[in-house]
Amino acid sequence: MAVVALTKANFKETIEKNNFVIVDFWAPWCDPCLAFTPTFEAAAAANPDIVFGMVNTEADPEIGEYFQVNQIPGILVIREQAGIHAQVGEIGAPAFTEIIKWARDFDMNGVRSYYADEAKKAK
Repeated sequence: MAVVALTKANFKETIEKNNFVIVDFWAPWCDPCLAFTPTFEAAAAANPDIVFGMVNTEADPEIGEYFQVNQIPGILVIREQAGIHAQVGEIGAPAFTEIIKWARDFDMNGVRSYYADEAKKAK
């Protein structure tokens, strides 16, 4: 699957309509970000069941601000609309592959239970 450019216009919909999304926060002036892009694109090609999206923090700073991204490059792993892992700084392909494997295996039952409890409290 191709990497999706995530913007204010499509970010929320992308997260809501896909159970597994990995977001790369980057900027065009950030050399480590640009160096990571081929790794991110290769991971997207190798994992077509996951949506891989890139947020240009220069073009859409509000998204980065919302997620308190203070340093780039930055990765955010989202499953079932919940952020389960954030990684800041440079990362190589082997480590990124391990993060993807960990995220696939992550037990979402605790997250689901938390959201169910929060929904009950809100009623």
